[in-house]
Formats: sequence, structure tokens, C-alpha cells
Amino acid sequence: MGIGGLALWQIVLLLLYFLPSFIAWRRRHKNLGSISLVNILIGWTILGWFAALIWSLVDSRNRQQTEN
Repeated sequence: MGIGGLALWQIVLLLLYFLPSFIAWRRRHKNLGSISLVNILIGWTILGWFAALIWSLVDSRNRQQTEN
């Protein structure tokens, strides 16, 4: 593997690392700042990364059910 291949892998891993923040941003999550902070500060632990990922996937809107 050459320098180009190594750089490509580093870019892919970096994008994967910030995936929870990107998902929260795309979904306009109300806790985007907090999710990104968890992702940056403790995302290097596997548990922190999964916590940020799950949090970014949880629906942040308050759903009100109407009764018919």
C-alpha cells in the first residue's frame, strides 16, 4: 500500500469517526452541539462513538399524538 492508499484510508476513517455528528446535522437534531461534543471528546472510545450515533438517530422532535 502506497502513500495514496494510506491517505485514502485515513480520510475514510475520519469520515466514519464523525458520522454521528453528520447524521445529527443532516437531521437538524436539536441536540447537534451536544452530540458533536460527545463525538469529539469521547468518540475515540467505542462506547462514546456508539452513544453519539444512537443519540443522533433518535427522533428529536416531540411527537404529539392526536386522538380521533
